[in-house]
Formats: sequence, C-alpha cells, structure tokens
Amino acid sequence: MVILEQITLLNAPIERCFDLSRSIDLHLASTSGTGERAVAGKTSGLIGLNEQVTWRARHFGVWQEFTSRITSFKRPHHFRDEMIRGAFHSFKHDHYFNIQNEKTEMRDVLCFSAPIPLLGRLAEPFLRSYLERFLRERNALLKKISESEDWRKFL
Repeated sequence: MVILEQITLLNAPIERCFDLSRSIDLHLASTSGTGERAVAGKTSGLIGLNEQVTWRARHFGVWQEFTSRITSFKRPHHFRDEMIRGAFHSFKHDHYFNIQNEKTEMRDVLCFSAPIPLLGRLAEPFLRSYLERFLRERNALLKKISESEDWRKFL
C-alpha cells in the first residue's frame, strides 16, 4: 500500500474549494492531457454521497476505465472517493478541507496498491510519481480557478 499526501493552500472560501473539488467538469478540465471523459454514472456537475462516475482516459499509452464512488461526505470538510472498478488493487482518495490562517487548506490523501502483488510492488514507485504529478497539476488548476472569477463556470 502506498500513501501519498499533498497540501494546497487556497485563498478562497472553504465551501467553494470543497465544491470545486467534487466538480466533474473541473476534473475534466484538469485532465485534458489524458483525453479523460466521464462515460457513465454522474457525468457532469457536482458528485455527492453514494454517486459514482466512470472515467475513460489514456494512461501509460493505454485506454482504461476507472469507476469510483463517493463513500464519505461531510460538507465542507471531507469526502472520499473509492475505486469500485479499475486497474488498481485498491484506490482511496480522501479530500480534507480546513481553515488555516484565513485560507482554505486542502489536503489530499491518496492510498493505493497496484493490481499484481509482486510486479505491482515494482511499479508502485513509478505510479506514485505519476499520481503525485497528476494531483499537483489538478490542484494548481483548482487553486487558479478558486481564486479567480472562473469558479463561476463550474458551480
């Protein structure tokens, strides 16, 4: 099991940051490089408790589908999305939000394990690096949008 954590400070209200983080449309805007699309379940708008979405994207040169469900939801402080079908053995992404020095602290905690035990362990450092970059890029866009008037396009 690999655990990675990223913290992003946003100069925007906690409720806005929370809702932008669960915006399907913002997620799609942040993943244009992978050709990602929402193909089943909740495919636009804000995802909520017990809702699921199936993403189709090209990662590592291969088209893949990944279905996740929101399994925990406490607006505006926390939600969790968990993989229910996809390439990983397990994949859980917790999104935490708190007020810190008049800013919103957004903390992502991502826990995953690769699908094939022995071979997967060899791939986990590469997957970790890939997912850290993926989160950094997504969070940079979320920060930019939440701190400007562009947030209105997504909420």
